[in-house]
Amino acid sequence: MKKSRTGLAILFVAFLIVCFVVVVALISSVSEGDKDASSWSEVLEFGNRIGVINLEGTLTSSDETLKLLRKFSEKSSIKAIIFRINSPGGTVAPAQEIYREIMKVKKKKPVVVSMETVAASAAYYIASSADDIVCSQGTITGSIGVIMMLPDMHKIIEKIGLGMNVIKAGKYKDIGSSVRPLTEEEKSILETFAAEIHEQFISDVAEGRKGKIEKENLRLIADGRFFTGQKAKEMGLVDTIGNFYDAVSVAKKLAHIKGEPELVYPKKKWDYLDLFMESAVGAVNRAADRIRLAQPEVPSIR
Repeated sequence: MKKSRTGLAILFVAFLIVCFVVVVALISSVSEGDKDASSWSEVLEFGNRIGVINLEGTLTSSDETLKLLRKFSEKSSIKAIIFRINSPGGTVAPAQEIYREIMKVKKKKPVVVSMETVAASAAYYIASSADDIVCSQGTITGSIGVIMMLPDMHKIIEKIGLGMNVIKAGKYKDIGSSVRPLTEEEKSILETFAAEIHEQFISDVAEGRKGKIEKENLRLIADGRFFTGQKAKEMGLVDTIGNFYDAVSVAKKLAHIKGEPELVYPKKKWDYLDLFMESAVGAVNRAADRIRLAQPEVPSIR
């Protein structure tokens, strides 16, 4: 009897140790928000989920988006990915990197784009790689073109009598300098460069939208013009008129998800400064509300 009790005690202690290891592994995976989930947390994930990636503002870097794309593509519980885009565009290289990654990811699972107010230029470059694009009738999109803006301040510099000494190795090293006007030769070089990027833009959009718009038809409207969502749909630049939840329905259908899918958003990374600022702003807002409520209402003419 004594031996059996000892054996049970040992088994109980072993069980507690296993539980402790599992809890530590889960806490570790949650605390490392920028790393992939550990095998323990992956085991506990189940169901049909759709990952949501937000792309906001001017595009200058692709690093975080690429990490999220890779993370969602490798999670077996994520059956589809939605890109929620609200961006006027940005630099070409990050757009091309994200475009290439989406083209890889959609071989494994569907990728759907949901456009908000605007998804133009480099943002449309990215969107064109998705399996399906959903936008509102009034969404601003398109703007398939390339622009380079070089300030010319040489006349101002001359007026104030400021001189500039330029030492260079390489004839065109200071091309685009703001302290002197462009030469015709330099202007031609930059125009050739812009045309090359433009051609890459057109070719990639044509590949991403293959079967939805012919390349020659695309070329006719790839002159920098932007369009409403309704017009873009008529031309084959987008697929569906709808809102974010219509995009969820499209993703659900493409991923063959039954029932209501769970939407998974990236975990927000907090540091101590973020927490302090969030608390401070909340406190100020609450104080302002109390002051406003304590003051008598003043009649006004409207």
